[in-house]
Amino acid sequence: MQHAQFPLVPATPAAMMDVWKLGVMMTELWTSSFSTIAMRHNLWQTQPPTSARMIKENQRMVSEKIEAGMETGLVWQKAMLGMMFGQTTPWWVTSRRSMQPYHRRSSANSRRLSRK
Repeated sequence: MQHAQFPLVPATPAAMMDVWKLGVMMTELWTSSFSTIAMRHNLWQTQPPTSARMIKENQRMVSEKIEAGMETGLVWQKAMLGMMFGQTTPWWVTSRRSMQPYHRRSSANSRRLSRK
């Protein structure tokens, strides 16, 4: 049985564009994560820990992290099941899919916290 093999370095323009999009997503995730951490830290410094606003924010933060982790786990599980049945996916596609839940939430959190 012959399996489709993807090169370590993409060879087609479409694949190269996917790798570029992955790099952009990684950079955006990195910067939005740092700004979200800084804004949450500022909130913790300016709000009492027992305030309803802080409790709600902390619960939201934890539940979003759990949800993103579950979504990422499902992406990896789907990729592993695909490999078991001979359907390989290039690393740059799987990487983007697995980072999307974190990217989406981090960007939304950064926008939301900057308005408070």
